[in-house]
Amino acid sequence: MLNKKLIFRICILNFCLVSVLAAIGYLMPRKWGESSQTTCTVTVQVAKQGIHTEIIVPVKNQYFNWSQYLPLTKIGRDADHEYKYLSFGWGDRAFMLETPTSGTINPVIAFNALFLPTPSTMHVEGYRAFPQNQETKCVKLSGENYLRMVNYIEKSFLLDAEAHPKKISYGYDNSDSFYEAKSSYSILKTCNDWTAEALRKADVDTPLWSTLSSAVMFHLNSGCECRSQ
Repeated sequence: MLNKKLIFRICILNFCLVSVLAAIGYLMPRKWGESSQTTCTVTVQVAKQGIHTEIIVPVKNQYFNWSQYLPLTKIGRDADHEYKYLSFGWGDRAFMLETPTSGTINPVIAFNALFLPTPSTMHVEGYRAFPQNQETKCVKLSGENYLRMVNYIEKSFLLDAEAHPKKISYGYDNSDSFYEAKSSYSILKTCNDWTAEALRKADVDTPLWSTLSSAVMFHLNSGCECRSQ
């Protein structure tokens, strides 16, 4: 039988190994070469909201018009729907619908989200200007890579029989809503992994381990110079 000292040493070694692997995954980028952005024409923002990240894109530009896919008048309770930007985030349905702030986290829901495959949701919010009350970081994309990101976001929604996104409910504020989403949430696919995958579609650099929101923000690089608006 293993003695207590040996068990303790094994536990410490395992902890150190996991910590080293996590640090490597956090600090190491997915790619080391140059970006494939041929032009830098579309500005998007990545917003960090505590442990969660979302992508903010223009409602309409020369490449895509979101109002043709998602009715802007149904996103929020606002009487004024003149949104210029939309944010998209994917995550655990129960956690996102029932946790408006970090101070209201239900431990049972949090445990299920971390350790069990659970239903997911898309969170969409409209903005008249880029939000100033959130930590955001700007990236610029070519039109071609932006459309790849758009395609990934579109395919994350679960559609009804008429090919429209299926709304679950209004969100926390007057300008957001939750929609049915594809795929299950788990420790192997978190909200930040979804954000990172959307960014990779647009050839934006992301960390090897993208579970943490800070890691996603740390590695953001599209190869284009970008100044936050």
